[in-house]
Amino acid sequence: MMDAVGDVQRVLVLGGTSEIGLAVLRRLAGRRRPAAVLAGRPTDRLDAVAAELRAEGHDVDLVHFDAEDRRTWAPAVEKAFAGGDVDVVVVAFGILGDAERAWQDPDDAAALATVNYTAPVTMGVDVAARLRTQGHGALVVLSSVAGQRPRRSNFAYGSTKAGLDAFYTGLREALRPEGIRVVVVRPGFVRTKMTQGMPAAPLAVDADRVAEAAVSGLRSGREVVWAPPPMRYVAFVLRLLPAPLFRRLPV
Repeated sequence: MMDAVGDVQRVLVLGGTSEIGLAVLRRLAGRRRPAAVLAGRPTDRLDAVAAELRAEGHDVDLVHFDAEDRRTWAPAVEKAFAGGDVDVVVVAFGILGDAERAWQDPDDAAALATVNYTAPVTMGVDVAARLRTQGHGALVVLSSVAGQRPRRSNFAYGSTKAGLDAFYTGLREALRPEGIRVVVVRPGFVRTKMTQGMPAAPLAVDADRVAEAAVSGLRSGREVVWAPPPMRYVAFVLRLLPAPLFRRLPV
């Protein structure tokens, strides 16, 4: 749990190689580096990330987790909490998928929905129960502006983020009486390895900028964080546009 000066002591990153998730972990460091539990597929990349964090002063545990394999979900959460209380859980995994195949190929659609919605919702229920048992903690969840009004260009992806956003917004209210916090982060276009090669949209940000906004929101008591902040107004306008106008936009 948090120490006497309010520093986070232990963080679970679901999506252990996520650039945004790792940036959140690093920005949570206070007077000392928090211990990290990285949940992800056992790859060279995960090992390299763990080595980098250890060199920076973090204690690091690795937990096997594959968002496409339901058999790993519950064991990953169990092992992460077996090592002690977790102060912050960062839900930072997801895929973009192929926008055109995702609405024409049932297998692609199912894979996208599993990774972006079913896995984070299922694990969110498990994590929430454990945070309630330990009596404290917070969830930082990476949603997306794409879920606010899914567009023709990526509506399958947007629909998964809309569902995820709705679930965690509701979970926030369910956990509020018990003092468990849920911060939903809604970035726009983020320059990461996942979006490499794609043309950057207006108001594009990098992973560290999203992490800065997320941690600032967590520390200030905000429940929804937009990255960058003006995306709030962009999303508001897009939601209000009549369908005939919305479909004419180059989105």
